[in-house]
Amino acid sequence: MSRLVKFLAFGAAFVLAASCGRSAKIDATVSGLSSSDVVVKLLNVNKFEVLDTVATDAAGKLSYKVNVEKGQPEFVYLFHNDVKIASLILQSGDKVNVEADTLGNYIVEGSEESAKLAHVEKEHAAVLARMSALVASFDGEDKAGLEKLRKDLGQEYITYYRNCVKYVMTNSHSLSVVPIFYQNLGDNFPVFAQSTDAIHFKNIADSLEMTYPESKYVKALRAEAQKRMQYLELETRLMSAEQISYPEISLPDLQAQKRTLSEVDSKVVMVHFWTASDAQQKMFNLDVLKPLYEEFHSKGFEIYQVSLDIDKGLWARVVKEQGLPWINVCDTRSASSPYVAAYNLPTIPATLIIANGELVDGKIVDEKSLRQLLRKLLK
Repeated sequence: MSRLVKFLAFGAAFVLAASCGRSAKIDATVSGLSSSDVVVKLLNVNKFEVLDTVATDAAGKLSYKVNVEKGQPEFVYLFHNDVKIASLILQSGDKVNVEADTLGNYIVEGSEESAKLAHVEKEHAAVLARMSALVASFDGEDKAGLEKLRKDLGQEYITYYRNCVKYVMTNSHSLSVVPIFYQNLGDNFPVFAQSTDAIHFKNIADSLEMTYPESKYVKALRAEAQKRMQYLELETRLMSAEQISYPEISLPDLQAQKRTLSEVDSKVVMVHFWTASDAQQKMFNLDVLKPLYEEFHSKGFEIYQVSLDIDKGLWARVVKEQGLPWINVCDTRSASSPYVAAYNLPTIPATLIIANGELVDGKIVDEKSLRQLLRKLLK
């Protein structure tokens, strides 16, 4: 009987140790907060999720354990009402002590990553305060003062941007760099807004993957880096390409061969964005585009059809089944395709006409207007 008790005790201790190894403990004291609620939130990549609501004691103290998988640190935040009173990066096994107030001022010990995050947030709050003070000091009438305000705000941005770049480069293996890449200095004013910032995203994603290969935050940063690199590559190609009056497109066809829009040697080229997953758009191919192609192709008409389908197999199957004879290419980035932004497409399907190397400013609302335009251009 005693051996069974010992075995059960050992098993319970093992389970307890394993559980502790997958958690981090927070001990916090919030001055001025007696017997009140603190909300613990987890950052799930780009949104907060409430983990729990914890009551402080009469002295403003609380303790809380957060589940944290080994090698996958979590961003955890403490809130009182709508005020964020502490920000933490917790690793498995961490035991952190937080001294905070209800205004968002705090000190954290026991976690180097959390201390770095506190520094990052403090610097961001400081530059926002300085820029707000500059704006508040402007009386709104003096033109010379307005020019000075712009100059001063610009200098604040440049200085802060350079400091951010320096920080992420010197802390490339710390998760505290991740929030910096998404900081803003006002509405629609991201700190990392330049196209070449894609290189910083990529380099830091490379570094963090070596330390935290399974982290959801690193995976999200990698996805953002890839998207930005695609835009940077497109911008580079456009800048080095021969000047044309429309954004260049270069995408693979059914045979995985790159087909470039500017290399289509036809008098009139119809650029048609569509998706093979939509039944009406598939019928448009058969009911409208095929008859148009048969009527005008011999007169110098070509179709460059861009599929915005994530499912490349579906697109290929529809093209083959419908026997579409024109140029068919696919961009599996779908709505995230840089060509959607380049052509400012609000919706798809969308049709544009290029005649003699120039975008035609002709209104296309239906088959009739499209046919009339083609007859005019190909007469």
